[in-house]
This record gives sequence, structure tokens and C-alpha cells, in this order.
Amino acid sequence: MLPLFDEPPTFRREALAQKLKALARDQIYIGTSSWKYEGWCGQIYTRDRYASRGKFAQKRFEAECIGEYAETFPIVCGDFAFYQFPAEQYWKRLFTSSGPDLRFAFKVPEEITVREFPKHPRYGPKGGDPNPSYLNADLFRANFTDLLAPYQPRVPVLIFEFGTFGKRTYEDAGQFVKDLDPFLEKLPAGFGYSVEIRNANYLVPEYFDCLRRHGIAHTFNAWTRMPELDRQIRIRDAWTADFIVSRALLRWGRPYEEAVERFSPYERVQDENPGARRAIREMIKTAREQNRRAYIFVNNRLEGNAPRTIEAILEDQ
Repeated sequence: MLPLFDEPPTFRREALAQKLKALARDQIYIGTSSWKYEGWCGQIYTRDRYASRGKFAQKRFEAECIGEYAETFPIVCGDFAFYQFPAEQYWKRLFTSSGPDLRFAFKVPEEITVREFPKHPRYGPKGGDPNPSYLNADLFRANFTDLLAPYQPRVPVLIFEFGTFGKRTYEDAGQFVKDLDPFLEKLPAGFGYSVEIRNANYLVPEYFDCLRRHGIAHTFNAWTRMPELDRQIRIRDAWTADFIVSRALLRWGRPYEEAVERFSPYERVQDENPGARRAIREMIKTAREQNRRAYIFVNNRLEGNAPRTIEAILEDQ
């Protein structure tokens, strides 16, 4: 008798871990954007490991799952850092609980990269106001890199994410670069850096030349209004550093909120993106051929489940 429901395919965690470790030995690090997803139980996480009195303990899971994450993945992107400057004690707990080998990329707090606070309830009365800390290198050093300095060997890259700028903020990419260039000049040594932009019209030589002068990577990012990854990697000028950074976040044309609603709780792939998969394979191939380090991150909102997307990308690796 046939089953009433299709059984989900088995997730081969150990096989994926071995492939990722082999790539990491070649300095190609592949991980996910964030890690606290209950939907990954049975794949990356063992549900019983977080049980308390016979029930799944959400707080325990969120506090401890980074350790189990590190059993499969060699790196993770800490998107949480975008929303605040974490305190010294937070960093200590994070790096201790994740074990000694897991590497991290972190998004730089938006207090550095937002020129004007959006009119959104999260910003309260600041919404719509200019940000006095925009591109403040001294604040960035004192509140971020100085606190990360003890863990620097495990933090290969920090990502400056700039949201979409309207014409009222910058007339064109040239005006943005005029502000960006002196800031990049002041960045503290010891970390790798990449810049992620959300304005497709900023993908011009002036922007790429600025990054190249400072040895900073352009972040190849799949986002709602950005050219798709397989188009971005064809831009010759976009390879601005001796390392590669990529964040596969969303399908072109799909708003973030729609992806959250459609894919939560991120238990399975729901919308395969062959172009993004193909582009990531191409980045892996380029990194190998050119002996470049690579830091590649896949988000649940790209297809519905980041671990299975990565598993599929690496099928023939």
C-alpha cells in the first residue's frame, strides 16, 4: 500500500559536514545567515538535545544550538549584529558556546551604515532623522572591532550592508563613494571587510574602484531589486579583493516580508532557484582556480531551507 503522504527525504548531515570541511581546508567557507531555526530540527539539530521535562525548550535551544550548528558548518553569518552593538559579555558567551573552530562573519551595526533612520516603529521618534553616527570610523572601532579583537582569528570578514538609497539621499553612486572612500581608509587592520549595496545602479566602475583601492570585497548579494547572482558575477570589475563574499538572500523581485510569510518555519525547500545555485557553484570553482578565500552564506528566505539549499549546491562537489 502506498503511503498517504510523501516522506521527506533523509537529511545526510554527516555527509554535508564532510563536504563543508573539505572545502574549508581549501579556504572556501560555506554557511548560513543566522542559525536559531527550530525548523532545522531533524536536519542540523537534534530535537531531544533541547528537551526539558519532556518538552522542547525554546530558550535552551536558542542559547545552545550554535554548538550543534558548528558540528556541521565551518562558518555562520551573524545578522543579529546589524541591530545593535553587542556588549563585551555577549561576545564572550557567543564565542565560548560555539566551540573553538566555528568562524563568524558579522553584519556591521546599522548605526554605522544607515544615513537616515527609516520611518518605522522600530526607530521610534528617530524615524526620518539623519543618523549622526553614519560612517563614523571611531565609533565603529571603539564599539565593534575593539571588542571583537580577542576573537579576530575566528572573524575573517565584517560586512557593511547599506540599504537602498533614494535620490534624495544620494544623487548617484559617485556621491555615495565620496562618503564611503574616506571611511574605508580609516578601517582598523586585522579584519577582512566587504560592502553590500542594494542599489543596482551603483554597480559602476567608480564604486568597484573604491573597494579595490582598499582591498575590500563587493558582496555578491541576491536581493529583491539587485541583479541576480549569476549576473553579478559576470561583472568583471566586481571582483574587487583577493577573497570572495556572497550572501544569497532572496529571489529577485520577492519582498523580504513575502519570503518570511511563505517559507516560515523554514523546514524545507519550497522554491528552487537554479540561477543562484549555479552562481554559487561558479564562485566555488573560481575560488579554487584562483586560490581565493571565499565566504558564502545562504539564507532560508532564498528557497525556504538554507541547509537543504547548500546540500543541493554541493551534490557534485
